[in-house]
Amino acid sequence: MATVETDDATAELRSQFLQVLRSRRPSDVPLSVIPGKPVKDPFFQESPKPTFSEAMASCPKEDIPNFKELLQEENFYLTTEEGGQGLLPVLVLSMKESEKKRRPTIVFLHSTNKCKEWLRPLLEGYASRGYIAVAIDSRYHGERATSITTYRESLVSSWKNGDTMPFIFDTVWDLIKLADYLTEREDVAPSKIGITGESLGGMHAWFAAFVDTRYSVVVPIIGVQGFGWAIEHDKWQARVNSIKAVFEEARADLDKSAIDKEVVQKVWDRIAPGLASQFDAPYTLPTIAPRPLLILNGEDDPRCPLGGLEIPESRTLKACEKTNCPQNFKLIAQPGIGHQMTPLMVKEASDWFDRFLKV
Repeated sequence: MATVETDDATAELRSQFLQVLRSRRPSDVPLSVIPGKPVKDPFFQESPKPTFSEAMASCPKEDIPNFKELLQEENFYLTTEEGGQGLLPVLVLSMKESEKKRRPTIVFLHSTNKCKEWLRPLLEGYASRGYIAVAIDSRYHGERATSITTYRESLVSSWKNGDTMPFIFDTVWDLIKLADYLTEREDVAPSKIGITGESLGGMHAWFAAFVDTRYSVVVPIIGVQGFGWAIEHDKWQARVNSIKAVFEEARADLDKSAIDKEVVQKVWDRIAPGLASQFDAPYTLPTIAPRPLLILNGEDDPRCPLGGLEIPESRTLKACEKTNCPQNFKLIAQPGIGHQMTPLMVKEASDWFDRFLKV
């Protein structure tokens, strides 16, 4: 595994980001584990409820005859801060082992309006291959949602009140706390913790890996984009439309007849300070190097336009070359694919984790 050495500029950037995360945080609480139960009826903030993912179903899986009997499931909550959203729901799948040993571990992050249970086909696939597979409900999702509009309302509230950061940043705080927990587990190899996610989950993986080097192998799927680049090049519409309510609210408050780039910039600055400036992809992606980083996008994805990744890509490759690890970075843009996770992406992610975590 590549040694992570932090230069002064990277350390300063991480410090600034942590200051932003702490700026809207209720009182810190000791990290504790509260037992939970399997979720019988997973909560989705979309209708009709999704039922099947071809991409996830394609995840490589070991053929184990008595797999269900050997699979063990844990459901619990971690306390990450005070208040209702400070209870982090966690699902862990792994295989029962006769001998106790530390194993590679991967954290999986769901997309907008989904929940941790949606990721079960991936968790089972990786667990069958010897990984400890972990999933969480991101902020205002799954067990942390109370209605089909919970996440949407949290974004509007963040714009109105400026007291929370439900878009990406609050969940990144949870992922720092999750890393605290995982590195203390006796069955986790602390130097072999990977992280991946789809769409919003891909952004969570990107920013968690930027701020926390304990995530040692990183695979964001259809999540990495240049937020500032999108504003500059008038390519912000698809991303904005995915969470439109908060931008419509801002448009009205700013007395505009239509959402424009000024509205977009002001919303990002308010709900996720620095997202479209100092913490954007050109600055944060290279800090993941030389840890192995695989970015998987669709070539035609309007939410993650490839033009916005040219500078981040070249800077990240340069950072890897500087540490003699050019093989630790790869960007795959699948031709003919928009904003969609595909079986090819699932296979590439699987191969990447096997390559760097099973050594």
